[in-house]
Amino acid sequence: MKIVVGLGNPGQQYADTPHSVGFETVDVLASEMGVSWEPKKAYKCLMAKGTLGGVQVLLVKPQTYMNLSGDSVAPVVKYHNAVPDDLLVVQDDIDLPVGRLRIRKGGSCGGHNGVRNIIERLGTQSFTRLKLGVGKEQGNVIGHVLGKFDPATRKVMSLVVAEAAKAAAMIVREGPDKAMNAFNSFNAKQV
Repeated sequence: MKIVVGLGNPGQQYADTPHSVGFETVDVLASEMGVSWEPKKAYKCLMAKGTLGGVQVLLVKPQTYMNLSGDSVAPVVKYHNAVPDDLLVVQDDIDLPVGRLRIRKGGSCGGHNGVRNIIERLGTQSFTRLKLGVGKEQGNVIGHVLGKFDPATRKVMSLVVAEAAKAAAMIVREGPDKAMNAFNSFNAKQV
């Protein structure tokens, strides 16, 4: 079974913000798989289970707020006896320009507090990340990632989220290497 975690912050006030594009991506996957979200209090998350291209997939949206994402992800991974290769984390990335995607196997958290907490709780960096570029404003990172998208950026990010869902599906079905070749050059601003 593959576990696809979309990172974000729960609550309507955080919808349509850079920090919640991971939620948006797994919402697209849930819709395509025809599954609905169920609250799982023991794991502090919303969860949806189904198949994607013949592969069993568990979709997860931690409800712990971003900086404590590992408090949700680690118990889910442990309960399902998953290994790091089974885990895909979909996240925002301020170091990537708006419109870009990057798939990466392992490595540091890159300054992302949600990913940092997952690494700490799992005790490993060896899982795949699907990063959605949200850019950054000089000096006000928190305001940027928690602020609403302006209409022009929202339009671009809708394309990015749709493409990210396709990338996640390919990672689940065919592995990260093939998906890297297919999606790491994607730029929604050139579509």
